[in-house]
Amino acid sequence: MAKVVMLRRLGGPEVLQFEDVRIEDPREGEVRIRVQAIGLNRSEAMFRAGRYPVQPQLPTRIGYEASGVIEAVGPGVAVWKAGDAVCVIPNYRLGTYGVWAEQAIVPAASLVAAPPGLSMIEAASIWMQYFTALAIIEGAQATLDDYVVIRAASSSVGLAAIQLANWAGAVSIAATRTSAKREALQKLGAQHVVATEEVDYVAEIQRITNGKGARIVFDPVGGPFVEKLAESMSPRGILFIYGGLSEQATPYPHWQSAFKGLSIRGWVASEIWNHPQRFERHKTIILQGLARGKLKPVIARTFPLDEIVEANRYLESNQQVGKIVVTVQ
Repeated sequence: MAKVVMLRRLGGPEVLQFEDVRIEDPREGEVRIRVQAIGLNRSEAMFRAGRYPVQPQLPTRIGYEASGVIEAVGPGVAVWKAGDAVCVIPNYRLGTYGVWAEQAIVPAASLVAAPPGLSMIEAASIWMQYFTALAIIEGAQATLDDYVVIRAASSSVGLAAIQLANWAGAVSIAATRTSAKREALQKLGAQHVVATEEVDYVAEIQRITNGKGARIVFDPVGGPFVEKLAESMSPRGILFIYGGLSEQATPYPHWQSAFKGLSIRGWVASEIWNHPQRFERHKTIILQGLARGKLKPVIARTFPLDEIVEANRYLESNQQVGKIVVTVQ
């Protein structure tokens, strides 16, 4: 029997409950892993609360990013074998599988080898953040002297975007609500930090960019502030809206877009991992960045599996700088 986190009703972190479950043998194209570490994501919190675009079919397991060791492989799985250390990439729909557990069944197509040189805690934290942040490379070709505004910059994806922007030779501008995380963001590579609730955001971006505006804006929040983001951008800039954390309607900034020729587009990590050639190319980029020290996962805090409720509360507190990881004994 294995301890598994189950979701039987929607709500806050307190609705998560542990159950002892006999984990079945893997079926065609599946593997069973002994989970060692779990990376938490905002999408899982929204799913748990019933505020995610995909509604849970209750009861359901939950969680889709982890690291661990393969225990058994199902029919048709030739690439992997028992004993392999692997990462689970969150490329399946939430609720179809669940890795918030001591053992889990996952698709073999969702596995990559655990990168050398990383702990299993770090390995559980990297793929969602870097594949998401690669929007600024894949979608906008960030390059030398580009100005890149990264909203919600203290999140794991925000920090990944800062690292990627810096590696590309661009100028990273961390946008965060207050100055509380300014020093931490600067230590982690942000070349500029803008506290959006404390300054005139547009004027500050114009000051930093010497009046040019930001060519790339990377935003997981959405909502009314998108109009300010667009106002701060340079002609023919690209605004990525890759989340809806504000849970407010996001207006289309018509006049800013019209006068500047802005591109406004959505983004999810499946833009890369659902396309084999893009996936292999960008997986190689991530592994090279990790090996060369250009990319470095930032772990905000770890919790044991028994404290998954507290880990979720911490995730939603917005106190963290980096990734929250749950460890499994």
